[in-house]
Amino acid sequence: MNLRQLEYFIAIADEGSFRAAAEKVRVAPPSLSQQIRVLEAEVGGPLFERLARGSRLTPAGRAMLPDARAAVTSARRGGRAARAALALEQADLEVATVLSLAVGLLPGAIERLYLAYPGIAVRLHEYLHRDELVRAVDDGTGDIAVGPAPPTREGPVVELGHESFVAILGPRHPAFTSPKPVPIGALADDDWILFPAWHGLHGLVSAICAHAGFAPRDAITTAQVEAAVRLAAGGLGVAIVPANIVPPHLEAHVRELEPPVFRVLYAYARSEWSPQARALLTALEEESWPTVPPGALVLD
Repeated sequence: MNLRQLEYFIAIADEGSFRAAAEKVRVAPPSLSQQIRVLEAEVGGPLFERLARGSRLTPAGRAMLPDARAAVTSARRGGRAARAALALEQADLEVATVLSLAVGLLPGAIERLYLAYPGIAVRLHEYLHRDELVRAVDDGTGDIAVGPAPPTREGPVVELGHESFVAILGPRHPAFTSPKPVPIGALADDDWILFPAWHGLHGLVSAICAHAGFAPRDAITTAQVEAAVRLAAGGLGVAIVPANIVPPHLEAHVRELEPPVFRVLYAYARSEWSPQARALLTALEEESWPTVPPGALVLD
């Protein structure tokens, strides 16, 4: 049983005649009759009574008609939805990302996407570690992933740009009075606002400190990047966070690092880019990505 047979069946039921139905669906009468015979063989009995002047549904045909109409209508609706999605007139986009990027990078890109394609609905799936991000794409939860470097992949991967990291200092910190960049090693004796070991930023902050020859001393641990900013600005310890997640009213607590620190960010998918994923990729590529100066510390 296929949709064409159901369309022929509905046309005959509506027209009351094989010949009139053949004209309606623009097919030769013998071909239409052959398809109905195949359909009747599949259901196990006649669907029409062939009369001298036309035809009428048998009890089996009357029982089948409502579901046949529903099937054809549903198929047509599905086709329209697919065409609309491909044209980005109406489509869903599932985005997998890490928490810090959901706060900092993605809102601007999604706003540009909405302005270009108002019919796209975006759902964010936020994760704490890049490994969860990779699993989300591989199991189909995310149409596109935006985050740190993934492991070697067979699907498409695009390097987007670099994300800069900054120190957050409280008002009583010795370096707070100067707007100059803070040497990372100068923070060795401070208490720190750190992230749990299972958090994606934990390893990155540890690597930054290790590069300066020390291990940060844990004062407070939080999994919330925004909370780390507020706690550090309140003077409870220093923190290193992505620059783009710091709210404007706390910018006075931001200090560049010496050497400057950056992380490479990527977008990737399980297989080919969907039209809506490619549209978001375009919006991300329009981001004002920072320039990496010579001597900077660049982490994956």
